[in-house]
Amino acid sequence: MTERTRASVSRSAREFHVGPSRLVWDGACLAIEFDERGMPLPHRVRGRVRLHPAGLSTFNAALDERGYHRWGPLAPCARVEVALESPCARWSGHAYLDSNEGDEPIDRAFAEWDWSRATLGDGSTAVIYDVRQKAHGDRVLSVRFSPQGEAAPFAAPERQALPRSLWRISRTMRSDAGVAPRLRDTLEDTPFYTRSVIESGLLGGRVVSMHETLDARRLASRTVQLMLPWRMPRVR
Repeated sequence: MTERTRASVSRSAREFHVGPSRLVWDGACLAIEFDERGMPLPHRVRGRVRLHPAGLSTFNAALDERGYHRWGPLAPCARVEVALESPCARWSGHAYLDSNEGDEPIDRAFAEWDWSRATLGDGSTAVIYDVRQKAHGDRVLSVRFSPQGEAAPFAAPERQALPRSLWRISRTMRSDAGVAPRLRDTLEDTPFYTRSVIESGLLGGRVVSMHETLDARRLASRTVQLMLPWRMPRVR
């Protein structure tokens, strides 16, 4: 991930270019072609991701009380094909594509959030955004998306604690009563963010979710801001 300025960005109706990488939409498949440098030890990251949506969604919702931060899945149920040249790796499986946008930095509105996405037995996707705001109460969005992209809210179960991350970030997961969530794996562990694979109970069944925790207060801290360029270089 490289942060770039406006000079590195261009777009048309079907393509978005940023530096040496681009996204191309042909009406049925989103192709993501990238040729970047990994950090903090420089190494090439080059390859292609092809995302095939089962259907597209127009769902959009505010994450905060003022509506300054918004989220919506574009392709909540999809299939992905990944082909990397460097490092050499290939895989395919279930996929999900969403969009976040905001009118201000996220640390102004939020203290932290937990987010999870699970594929259910009927092929639909369940998403839970469990948001803790700074100036307002908790805000929970729990939405089930059909393969065609139709959205239907559902009642989120109670919040349950998960083991803290290596960086001591508190993680939680909403899981059905009587079903304790289980941490399967931690995929990414940073001072302000974790991404994990969680097994839990949802809508009466057992699910495996992709899960993330963001601590916006840590993200805004001076220490983390000084560390970020070593992980995410900034170039024109």
